[in-house]
Amino acid sequence: MKTLLSFLLVIACSFLPQSVFAAEKYTVELEMKNGDLIPRVLEVPAKTIIRIKITNTGTEPAEFESIQLRKEKVLAPGASSVVVIAPLKPGTYTFFDDFHLSSPKGEIVAK
Repeated sequence: MKTLLSFLLVIACSFLPQSVFAAEKYTVELEMKNGDLIPRVLEVPAKTIIRIKITNTGTEPAEFESIQLRKEKVLAPGASSVVVIAPLKPGTYTFFDDFHLSSPKGEIVAK
């Protein structure tokens, strides 16, 4: 009986759209270049998983860091990586390059 129920569950799930199993992600790109954050403001939808593709185009190491979001990612010159952020409530969240603290901070604005 248990095997039959498992089989029926697998068959039923195969008819569901793929989006039921995977939450939608919103991707934005961020360039870090020797302390510059390009763009400085990232506008994202609230209540959606955010994927930030970060590229260090500078000649020095960079570190994406957000204390509010509890995220950090170190990038060597020329490296790229991704930071995934859980769905955010509407608001503004700051981030910065921890290797260039004198440079302006960036903002993630969730609307």
